[in-house]
Amino acid sequence: MRKREHGLLPNAASLLLCGLLAGLVVAAAAFPAVAMSGLAAKAGADTFDNLPTDIDVLPSPQISYVYASDRKTLLAMMYDENRRDVPLSDVADVMRKAIVAAEDNRFYQHRGVDVKGVARAFVVNQNAGGQTEQGASTLTMQYVRQAISYSAKTPQEVVDATDKTPTRKLREMKYAIDLEKKLSKDEILERYLNIASYGHGAYGIFAASHVYFEKDPKDLTLAEAALIAGLVKAPTTNDPATSTGLPLAKDRQKYVLNQMVSLGYINRQQADEAVAAKLTIIGKRTPEGCEFVQRPELGAGFYCDYLRRWWLAQPMFGEDQYQRANRLRAGGYTVISALDVQTQAAAFKYANQQPKDVAGNQQVKLGQSNALMLAAVEPGTGRVTAIATNRTFSNDQSKNGNNTNPGKKGQKGNWPNTTVPIITGDADIPGYQAGSTFKIFTAVAALEAGFPLATTINTEKQFRSNYPLNANNPAACNGPYYCPKNAGGQSGPYNMWTAFGSSINTYFVPLQQQVGADKVVDVAKRLGIQFNASEDADRANKPERAKGWGSFTLGVSATTPLQLANAYGTLAADGLYCEPTPIVELLDNDGKKVEGLDPKCQQAVNPEVARAAIDMARCPVGDQSATGKCAGSTAAYGRRFVGRPIAGKTGTTDSEKNATFVVTTKQLAVSGFLTDPDWPDTNKEMKHPPVNYAALAVLRDGLAGKPVVGFTAPTKDKAQGKLVDIPSVKCLSVDQARSKVRNAGFSVSVSNQQVASECPAGTVARTEPGGATVKGGPVSLIISKGPGAQAPPYTGNQGNGNGNGNGNGRRPSDDCPIPWVC
Repeated sequence: MRKREHGLLPNAASLLLCGLLAGLVVAAAAFPAVAMSGLAAKAGADTFDNLPTDIDVLPSPQISYVYASDRKTLLAMMYDENRRDVPLSDVADVMRKAIVAAEDNRFYQHRGVDVKGVARAFVVNQNAGGQTEQGASTLTMQYVRQAISYSAKTPQEVVDATDKTPTRKLREMKYAIDLEKKLSKDEILERYLNIASYGHGAYGIFAASHVYFEKDPKDLTLAEAALIAGLVKAPTTNDPATSTGLPLAKDRQKYVLNQMVSLGYINRQQADEAVAAKLTIIGKRTPEGCEFVQRPELGAGFYCDYLRRWWLAQPMFGEDQYQRANRLRAGGYTVISALDVQTQAAAFKYANQQPKDVAGNQQVKLGQSNALMLAAVEPGTGRVTAIATNRTFSNDQSKNGNNTNPGKKGQKGNWPNTTVPIITGDADIPGYQAGSTFKIFTAVAALEAGFPLATTINTEKQFRSNYPLNANNPAACNGPYYCPKNAGGQSGPYNMWTAFGSSINTYFVPLQQQVGADKVVDVAKRLGIQFNASEDADRANKPERAKGWGSFTLGVSATTPLQLANAYGTLAADGLYCEPTPIVELLDNDGKKVEGLDPKCQQAVNPEVARAAIDMARCPVGDQSATGKCAGSTAAYGRRFVGRPIAGKTGTTDSEKNATFVVTTKQLAVSGFLTDPDWPDTNKEMKHPPVNYAALAVLRDGLAGKPVVGFTAPTKDKAQGKLVDIPSVKCLSVDQARSKVRNAGFSVSVSNQQVASECPAGTVARTEPGGATVKGGPVSLIISKGPGAQAPPYTGNQGNGNGNGNGNGRRPSDDCPIPWVC
């Protein structure tokens, strides 16, 4: 039928036909036995009464909010659709009435399907020449359509939910009628307001109110409500935040207001005043994701990204990363993170501040390649309280400089913008060498084996170990064997307190040799070092290879600031290891606590062993052990600077490629790395002043206002021990010496090392250790080369885990001009 042929009679027939069909729909709902044969035939083979009545409605996507540990500082918002459901009581009355006037003015009269509306739409559409001009969907039917779409489990179900077919329309009618039997009108209206799209990235009335007017739905004015209600019909076309959409949105607003007048919701004067009201359209899309974290002074982008990566690794949130990401971005969670505002603000400030030393003097400005990375952890819970670096978390790397790695020539580097997890690491970022900070793992292994802190070794300037090493390696000598030396040229008797304080390489390598390098590696594992680099993992996970890892104690394995801070924090917590976590509490969309996220902790080290290790670790940072045994420190200013009991260690890799510092109290552990994340094997020197100052300042500021908590002193057994004298075997034959030492109850081995001594060549010059050791402990016989013989000269620059340690193991002096290298 062409449009000009439409007249009174055809329209009357159409009206009658449509009314009959709509009546049949309602009748079929009331009397399911009646088949909708005509309409069903057009829709397919189904009959109306065979269609399902229950909708399997899944929650529509909800925005998740991430807060700091204070539960009020908003850090980030995660969403696929910007939506937050609100109860109808939190929506202004004018907004409720405006949406009814705009979309379904007979909402309170029909029972899900509007018979009159169906008839009216049929006639209008026929007059349009077959082109759809007006729909007959009630507000209830519109909600049903969107609910089905959001609850679809397959792409085909999404298509079926929105496809313009009689089958879909018939299904919507059936669902709508059934829904009206189960829910009140207000309940349906609430669901509709929360599920509808309003354009400009706003889904649901809460988001729409904030995107367009930066206010809650309960505070909307009549003019604002009418404008928002008018957007549902064409949210993209009528977007009032665009120059082309604003006039259309205003026209639609007038329509809504006129409808409200006709329904008696408002009078004509109110409508005219609303039309004339000047509206300020904000049109601000809600920021989403870690690139748009709130509170820029916190610099929490890298923390947010760490939380997101942590979430994607948790099986409790889904079978795979896709499901887990979907839950975070659509689950409507309230995430109470472990980020401490006070500590994070300090970390971001000092990571980006012009470098200073502890006296407040300005230092040379860091180069663009130098990344100062900081991580802070709460001992005893594993809660990560801060993550910061002198980079901006952003995908816009168009202005980044070139990568400093010669192997990546022509590629962009990670400065000033990056999203690479340089602080926390991943499969592609295994971490960086941490230098002498790893010596603490050797000390723990020795304490576990029964060696007390008082264990004394007569150290040499260069130690020729029993660890085999390729002769071409510059750290090898005479054999070839691994031959570390002390950066400051020290030698003489040291115990654990003094050797750790002065960072004596030739103490910790022989101590590791006595304990077993595999035991030291095991300690590191228990304290959270993950060995993400493939070569490190191969050594760490194969006992035979681990046993020969002579340079391990000097920190040649890659780790991250977060792992190192948690390792020292574990010892400060009396050996209680807790998996690092960025979450304190998680609330679901209904405000209920999600269980299963409490700290995951286990006793990794005996408390007495941990306390002894911490007592030793007070020496390098200018504190004092409980028994006053400290002598020598590589960061003597630390205790004075922080103003409370601390323990920690400096570390530097070969040729100062990395500078590392870790410091802990009972309440907070902080680790700082200064390195080039583009090229960790850089030939640029990384100096200690910036990283030492930053880590100490974060600890100081992060604990400001909090009570001072002291460390627990170690037991006498762990401090002084029950050492047994080793009998003197000087100048005896190897067989005589072996028999004498073995009869004293020790295990005996003969070292490959030979030294010049007054004893005849081939006899025993001394034992290692000398004097006394633990009962039944290992004793090595050192063979004499004879009087006047010279030990093999040291050659090479100690590359490749060369034992350079932290490069700062000199004995301190009051007049040392550069304390951080003394």
